[in-house]
Amino acid sequence: MVLLDQMKQELQAYKTPLAEVRDSLNLAEKSKRIEELEREMEAPGFWDNPEYSNKKMKELKNLKDTVEQIENLFTQYDDIETLIEMGNEENDESMAEEIRSELDSFTEELETLRISTLLTGEYDKNGAILKLNAGAGGTESCDWCSMLYRMYTRWAERKGFTVEVLDFLDGDEAGIKSVTFQVNGENAYGYLKSEKGVHRLVRISPFNAQGKRQTSFVSLDVMPDIEEDLDIEINEEDLRIDTYRSSGAGGQHINKTSSAIRITHLPTGIVVQCQNERSQFQNKDKAMQMLKAKLYMLRQEENAQKLSGIRGEVKEIGWGNQIRSYVFQPYTMVKDHRTNHETGNVDAVMDGALDSFINAYLKWISTGKADGEE
Repeated sequence: MVLLDQMKQELQAYKTPLAEVRDSLNLAEKSKRIEELEREMEAPGFWDNPEYSNKKMKELKNLKDTVEQIENLFTQYDDIETLIEMGNEENDESMAEEIRSELDSFTEELETLRISTLLTGEYDKNGAILKLNAGAGGTESCDWCSMLYRMYTRWAERKGFTVEVLDFLDGDEAGIKSVTFQVNGENAYGYLKSEKGVHRLVRISPFNAQGKRQTSFVSLDVMPDIEEDLDIEINEEDLRIDTYRSSGAGGQHINKTSSAIRITHLPTGIVVQCQNERSQFQNKDKAMQMLKAKLYMLRQEENAQKLSGIRGEVKEIGWGNQIRSYVFQPYTMVKDHRTNHETGNVDAVMDGALDSFINAYLKWISTGKADGEE
């Protein structure tokens, strides 16, 4: 049968990429590490330190998940091959739909795993801290900021990640002026580093009585959540520490005490804020952790120009600096200006379907080629 033969050829084309992904994951090394961790967990006193034991448990789970993923892909490959042979032997065209579905699922999972092998940066496995700032465009930009915040939280939910708001500032009339939030999950920073930059919206503004098209901008800063104590010395004289009243999303849970913390590092101009913790001391600790992480990355860049996209240039939030455009009218399109990757399904993107853009970016930084380039 022609259709089944075509799917067999399509499947066989993935044999080499599947083997390459398996080899790049170094399964023998991972299996050895799994055995080491399991032995360590059986040792007396292992559970006495909850922080240490939880960290090792997390590492073990991640290793086992990766090994299971690649083993499942090889099983899927064999199962699809068997289904195609059965269909040909029985001359049963009705099996084609089931095989097509299995093949699509296999290719999608393989691509996801293959992309994850590109996450080899020093901080890629960490959680991520994102900060959205409304730029040119007034109320329209604040509304755009709230739309992007929803887009990233929806993406995180799809990945099974958790989101924790660290700082929040409502817009004057609508939307969000700025929001800092943490995305917790394996490889969160590795994926989300691709989103750093200025995001441009073109649409007919609901805030414009004349129904004119309007362009607005929001900037996104992304940094890894580095939990370990970094070797960074900070002079107290270089810091300006301000306290202010916390305000939850939508103006909810406003504290009557000034427990929120804003720290400005005067030599670099870096500003970090935190208001989500229960006390001023906890907010200050979290803000200092964020500041140390930013300063550490800045030093890494200056010393070795390593992980060049980790902090990036500070650019004006406006024309000419956008990494991606989202056009709602007169046509629908989302286009990344670095990779040339685009889609007409704006609604899906705004609902968190960002993986194709993230994958295109990771391929681009690994090969230096944008979509459509040979």
